[in-house]
Amino acid sequence: MQTLTQIRDLLAMAGHEPKKALGQNFLIDHNLIRKLVDASGVQAGDLVLEIGPGTGALTVELLERGCIVIAGELDKDFVRVLGETLAQEYPDTLTIIEGDCLANKRAMHEDLVDAIAGREFKMVANLPYHAATPLMLALMTQHPNCLGMYTTIQHEVVERFGASHNSKVYGTISIIAQCLGEVGTIAKLSPGCFWPQPSVGSAMMRWDRSMEAIANEESDWWATMADMTQSLFQRRRKKLAGSVKVMTKTPIEWPEGVSSDARIDALMPMQVNALCKAIANAY
Repeated sequence: MQTLTQIRDLLAMAGHEPKKALGQNFLIDHNLIRKLVDASGVQAGDLVLEIGPGTGALTVELLERGCIVIAGELDKDFVRVLGETLAQEYPDTLTIIEGDCLANKRAMHEDLVDAIAGREFKMVANLPYHAATPLMLALMTQHPNCLGMYTTIQHEVVERFGASHNSKVYGTISIIAQCLGEVGTIAKLSPGCFWPQPSVGSAMMRWDRSMEAIANEESDWWATMADMTQSLFQRRRKKLAGSVKVMTKTPIEWPEGVSSDARIDALMPMQVNALCKAIANAY
C-alpha cells in the first residue's frame, strides 16, 4: 500500500502538486483503505469501478485482492503515471479510462459504460466530492448491474443519503437511495486521514442494492421517478395538491396514506414512489 512518501514521489512523476479544483485529497490511512474494501465484500475476480484513483493507493489494495478494476481518472497526468506503474504490474486486471466520469449531470460517461459491458460490478472509490452525488444517482437509477457503492465522500452527503422524512436534508437522493437499497456509514474520517487535509468533514458510506426493488419495476422507472421527485422538491414548502397540479392537469388517484395537504418532505420514500406512479398514470 502506498505511503505518503510514495504518493509524493508519484505526484512528482505527474509533474504537479495536488489539484484542489479536482478534489485531490489523498487518503493516507491504510487501515481505513482496508476497512473500505472489506466493507464492500469484493473478492478475487469481482469487477470493481473506481473513480478518481489518483496515484492508485486504493487501486493497489483492490488489485492485490485479485479484483478486476476499471479506473476512471480525469487528470491526464495521473493517467500517464498509472499507465507507467500499476498498469505495467497488472496488465490483465487494470483498465484505465481517461476523462470525466460523467457524460452530463444525469449519466455516466459512455467510455466507462462500454468498459463495464453490462457486467455486474461494485463501485469502490474515494470519490472526487464534486462528482459524488450525480454519479451515484446515475449508478443507482440507470445501472442495475451496479450491486453496491462503497465510497469516501463528504459527511454531509452521507447524511443526505440516509436522511429520514421531515428532516432538513431529506431529498431526492435520500428517497432514491432508500427505495433501491440500504444505506449505512462505514466510518467517519478526520481531516488528518488525508493529505492535504480537506476543509470539509468526510465519511465512508455503503449502499447495497435491493434486488427486490429492481425486480418489481421497469428498468427505466427509477430515472423517471428521480426526475419527478426532483420536481416535487423544487416546491418542498408547498402542499402536494399544488405541486402535483403543476406536473399534470389531470386529477390523480391519491395513494393510500398520502394527503394532498401534505408536503413532499413529509412522505416516506415508498410513499413518494407511490405518488410518482400516480402522477405518471395521470399523464
